Amino acid sequence: MKLYGHPISGNTHRAVVLLNLLGVSFDYHTVNLKEGAHKSPEFLALNPLGQVPVLVDGDLVLRDSSAIMTYLAEKYDTAGKWLPRDPKRRAQVQEWLSTAVNEIQNGPFVVRAIKLFGVPADPVGAANKAAALYDALLEPHLTDRDWLVGDTPTLADLACYSYTARVTEGDFSLEPYPAIRAWLERCEAIDGFTPMMKVEDMATA
Repeated sequence: MKLYGHPISGNTHRAVVLLNLLGVSFDYHTVNLKEGAHKSPEFLALNPLGQVPVLVDGDLVLRDSSAIMTYLAEKYDTAGKWLPRDPKRRAQVQEWLSTAVNEIQNGPFVVRAIKLFGVPADPVGAANKAAALYDALLEPHLTDRDWLVGDTPTLADLACYSYTARVTEGDFSLEPYPAIRAWLERCEAIDGFTPMMKVEDMATA
């Protein structure tokens, strides 16, 4: 099994974390985004969209982090710990996976990408979307519970952690959100969980 990704990609992070938590052996290939390796013919043959991560398992190629996480959980999480078997809990996890690739991607991800990589987007609009997500949904949801779904961590937490944890790299403060900050700490305390790398740590990696 091979995973192509980049250490400061939140989408890559969630796939790496799950692979490690499941104890799955895999070969990791860093795609040099700065040098445009994600646009090379070789990589585009794996993912025509030129995005990371990409998982290759035999003749299966998956180019979406949510699909990768679902596949890994279905294949290796026989107890249903990370992707519950119960229809209600399973649907709730899927709901948060959708949030991760929609509201989080359009808010926190963009906030960070503008600051760090000069992505041409509206910084005020992105910050407003992040604030709306946290004010209306994530902070209230986590005020009286430890995890996004049920009483234990699931794919929902792994998927929503990465860009929320590093939204501060886009000069967005999480100080007004104590429940979110406490949840991030709980995620990072999961046995076998590795926090997402900070951009400032890339030079020493």
